[in-house]
Amino acid sequence: MSLSAEHRTPCIVVIGVAGIGKSTVARLLAERLSVPFAEGDDFHSPADIAKMSAGTPLDDADRQPWLESIGHWLHERDAAGSGGVVTCSALKRRYRETLRAVCPGVFFLHLTASRELLADRISRRTEHFMPTTLLDSQLATLQPLGTDEQGASLDASPDPHTVASTAVDLLPWPARGKPH
Repeated sequence: MSLSAEHRTPCIVVIGVAGIGKSTVARLLAERLSVPFAEGDDFHSPADIAKMSAGTPLDDADRQPWLESIGHWLHERDAAGSGGVVTCSALKRRYRETLRAVCPGVFFLHLTASRELLADRISRRTEHFMPTTLLDSQLATLQPLGTDEQGASLDASPDPHTVASTAVDLLPWPARGKPH
């Protein structure tokens, strides 16, 4: 039996620049909703990771296969009716449209914070390929959610548990009604 869109657990993409806390918040959100979680960085090719590790931003051609892979993951969760939470910077509207094309009901949770907090967080990470030097290019590329995009923006300055709890209240039904 197929569930209508309004009765499915939503597919959620936690978006924002490097250092914002996408992975931590998304993991907590997926746990609270009892849905699958995927780390968007795991969808990058080795060549893309090497490029970013060297301090070179990806271009749109580099990002397209990555976005398509994330979109495929979202589509599978949507088709199964299980919902899911995945991280993806999705800095440009065009990138979000790529994801929405394969998963029309996707909900974007845009995490925000000050540049100073972001730089501090990135500088303290030891096992991540994204250098602090790429933060300014990400901030320059960022296109906030449009009023016609299904989603919400949320300040990621508080602790991740608080951010994840607040995020649950921003989600469309039926996610809000789920326990945890």
